[in-house]
Amino acid sequence: MKKRIVTFGEIMLRLTAPGHERFLQSAGFNATFGGGEANVAVSLANYGMNAAFVTMMPENDIARACESQLRAFRVDTDLISWTKGRLGTYFVEAGSNQRASKVIYDRDNSAISLARPGDFDWEKIFDGADWFHITGITPSLSQACADLSLEAVKAAQRLGVKVTCDLNYRAKLWNYGKDPQEVMHELVKYVDVCIANEEDCQMSLGVSADGVDVHAGELDTSKYEALSAKMLDLYPNLECVTITLRESHSASHNGWAACLRNSSGFYLSRHYEITDIVDRVGGGDSFGGGIIYALLAYEDCQKSLDFAVAASCLKHSIYGDFNRVSVAEAEKLMSGDGSGRVQR
Repeated sequence: MKKRIVTFGEIMLRLTAPGHERFLQSAGFNATFGGGEANVAVSLANYGMNAAFVTMMPENDIARACESQLRAFRVDTDLISWTKGRLGTYFVEAGSNQRASKVIYDRDNSAISLARPGDFDWEKIFDGADWFHITGITPSLSQACADLSLEAVKAAQRLGVKVTCDLNYRAKLWNYGKDPQEVMHELVKYVDVCIANEEDCQMSLGVSADGVDVHAGELDTSKYEALSAKMLDLYPNLECVTITLRESHSASHNGWAACLRNSSGFYLSRHYEITDIVDRVGGGDSFGGGIIYALLAYEDCQKSLDFAVAASCLKHSIYGDFNRVSVAEAEKLMSGDGSGRVQR
């Protein structure tokens, strides 16, 4: 029987400068859709899971086109709430070599940012659900969204649904006056599996370990053993914490790996050197989708971690927010076949 996973958050219109051009270097943008929690739902649907995406969207043609695209990936959109307002937008300028990528958000007063506790029927949403996924992006949008996010995870815990949270700290979004650590500390108390990178741990929860530099181009992975242990000590409700390890040599060349810690020990994945990156936006979300799938599909923690890292490694070769890889492709890379040879 397929596992049912519910994800909750905001999906936006994504407008990307063509190729590696600067903003408005050309007359137009490439239009797609994306958002952290929707990206996870797409990955899970690609892996054969019963994935549902829950949000609030405006009743207009752009939002309906977004819904159609999610349905094309076999994501269940029946629980989306439709209202007045606007769909959030964000702009992407893809960097190259030493020029960093840039993201500009235009999501103030979007439909979901105006949603409040009581707007969603969580009993109905979690009926038959095995897993719930949320991120730290939604509570960063507004006080109402922070309250709504806490309502959601409390409902999931009460109804026996396992909860993952990708901390996903976004400095540009926390601007309504609330300290992100105050908000996220309370939310993580209702989480079973935490997904993060080193900056997320520091900025969202105030958790750090000696020697961890969030701006370092190269990472000392031994430091993350202590960081992950500290996370579990501070949040005893967590069954598992996963930390992605990105080495940003340049916008085009990243090292990529991850670690996982639970009660059975500390696990470190294979390390990938990703050169000639096509699109790194959504890379963390593809790891999130991969780890949720793998924790449900495999009994081995090392295999679960390696699957998530392989799947997210492949995402860096795919344009757009959504990870369009299959289980077989991720498992092939896991097995050591990363040659990229033409398949005939």
